Amino acid sequence: MEQKKFKTEVSELLQLIIHSLYSNKEIFLRELVSNASDALDKLKYLSLTDEKLKGISFEPRIDISFTEGEKRTLTISDNGLGMNHDDLTDNLGTIASSGTKKFLSSLTEEQKKDSNLIGQFGVGFYSAFMVSSKVEVISRKAGEEVAYKWTSTGKGSYTLEETTREEQGSTITLYLNDEGTEYANRWEIQQLVKKYSDHVAYPIFLSYDQEHVDDKQKDKDGNPVKTLEHKVEQINSSSALWRRSKSELKPEDYNEFYKNTSYDSEDPLFYIHTRAEGATEYTTLFFVPAKAPFDMNNADYRPGVKLFVKRVYITDDEKELLPTYLRFVRGIIDSEDLPLNVSREILQQNRVMSTIRNASVKKLLGEFQRIAEQNPEMYTKFITQYNRPLKEGLYGDYANRDALLELVRFKSSSQEGYVSLASYKERMAADQKSIYYITGGKESTLKSSPLLDAYRKKGYEVLLMDDDIDDIVVGSLGTYKELSLKAINKSGAVDDLKEENPKEATKESESIVKKIKEALGDKVKDVVISSRLVDSPAVVVVDENDPSVQMQQILKSMGQGDFEEAKPILEVNVEDPMVKKIELSEDKEYVSDLCSVLLDQALLAEGVMPKDPVSFTKKLHTLLAR
Repeated sequence: MEQKKFKTEVSELLQLIIHSLYSNKEIFLRELVSNASDALDKLKYLSLTDEKLKGISFEPRIDISFTEGEKRTLTISDNGLGMNHDDLTDNLGTIASSGTKKFLSSLTEEQKKDSNLIGQFGVGFYSAFMVSSKVEVISRKAGEEVAYKWTSTGKGSYTLEETTREEQGSTITLYLNDEGTEYANRWEIQQLVKKYSDHVAYPIFLSYDQEHVDDKQKDKDGNPVKTLEHKVEQINSSSALWRRSKSELKPEDYNEFYKNTSYDSEDPLFYIHTRAEGATEYTTLFFVPAKAPFDMNNADYRPGVKLFVKRVYITDDEKELLPTYLRFVRGIIDSEDLPLNVSREILQQNRVMSTIRNASVKKLLGEFQRIAEQNPEMYTKFITQYNRPLKEGLYGDYANRDALLELVRFKSSSQEGYVSLASYKERMAADQKSIYYITGGKESTLKSSPLLDAYRKKGYEVLLMDDDIDDIVVGSLGTYKELSLKAINKSGAVDDLKEENPKEATKESESIVKKIKEALGDKVKDVVISSRLVDSPAVVVVDENDPSVQMQQILKSMGQGDFEEAKPILEVNVEDPMVKKIELSEDKEYVSDLCSVLLDQALLAEGVMPKDPVSFTKKLHTLLAR
């Protein structure tokens, strides 16, 4: 017998589940049945495609039994793929996903009390410890002779030893604790399976003893004879829900199916059920979670769509089934035309899969647009969670860019909440030539940018783009319905604000600009007289073709330090008292300090730290003390 310790993150997860998520303890049965169903899916697929397992004869099923009395137990058994020694160690002793580790470490105390989080880990097996003082797993992998027994009390370690099992599959026995005794009950088990697992595609059988009273036979005291009759009955409908007609399904059917298959205990925000017939036959059932999956922005995110061929499970680990920007979508694709032994490489090049994928994307984007038009309240919930990935689509999916442009939303300098490009266009002032936006930093920083003053004065709305990807995404668009998109923190947008008969620059203002430029030297690309500043002395912008100051910081943080840093352009308000002081002083050191602080203040107003904060504070102190 081997005794092993859980990896640290497993111990953390067990503590979280046992102590914080107890209020929703009944979902443990859903999680274990779902795992059994997955094991049956995998063996069914391998029995058709794997040389070693081809032709293996088995009738897929899940069995549940229980014992009453002082030591109550609950057993869930399947004849699926099963696990060997290494599988048990890897699957039950370790959490492989770095995303899960990161998510665990980021949870606040308040979040740890949220029972909706349990399924997001994709490790629902551990929920068994909410109702058990000990869990025992006996498993034999298909194609192998030796079985293994895994045992743990959930307190930091587990044991592994060889044992026997008649056929492949896994048997999980829960030794129920005081909180779990209610589940050693026929009616409770039936109710939970009906509630959470009715649409599992395989039959779930419950074994139980039923008392039978025979009035015709009497015992020695003259009472009717009571006997126990052992019964085994199927307690779920075991039909693939996505293959059933939409007319016979209710919203609660979809919701329970979603919760049973997606590791989520909350209803989805909405779902889309499609059956396509003709040259390519397939069924899709897609769900959009009410809350974004915790690993949505991780590079190693878990795909949410499972692929079936003629109801045979193929994979749930294929990121090519939908574009990356739709990685939050959960659900099923079931094709009638793909080969059962389809490989990952074939999938990426397959014409049938390409047809399904393209049609699915159009269907999803069309549904998003329908909701935006018909149910604005729901769409606000949707966009709050998924605006960022949709923006990624603008950059990566040129074929659907026009549809995505109608779906993405932005914050605004003049409107509350989210606004669309279409609604912005409708509100544009009669003399406005372009759609204006500002990128970089938080919404609050953008709203207080001195660059906005002149646009507000003219009645021009400015879009506040506070996502870190906005610079790249919107910068790549160029236009929306023949209107150019202009970043006001770039030099080009200023042309639209120039008066028809501008005042000519005076010799004094040209002298100030020259003086500041000499003082700052190579810290800036240029110094120009501002035509748009009202109450601020200066502001930094970048050349039209250069990345913004914030984008340069992002590139640096990503390790992209090999690019040539673009220097900012300093726009100065020559009417400002601070700038006037530069004009009037002949003290070179004083002028140098004033110009340096002027530049650093302008950077701070854009949410960017000065390059040398210590030097900035010293110079500021010197100027204040003067």
